[in-house]
Amino acid sequence: MATKEKSFEEKLEELELIVRELENGEVDLDDAINKYTEAMKIAKECSVKLDSATKAVNKILKENGELEEFKGLEEE
Repeated sequence: MATKEKSFEEKLEELELIVRELENGEVDLDDAINKYTEAMKIAKECSVKLDSATKAVNKILKENGELEEFKGLEEE
């Protein structure tokens, strides 16, 4: 049975939990290395998801139905 991919928010919560555990200082070295590795994987997944969302938000639908890059106020 395939597992459902976690949402961005769920991944962020998991990342925050790992950071708190590592900051706590009561994690043995091997566990800390594993948690750090997992945190870096989650951070990369979140970064990719955020980049994708940013690109999607930066596109707007023109009146004729075509997508075009959003031009911010500073580009006008």
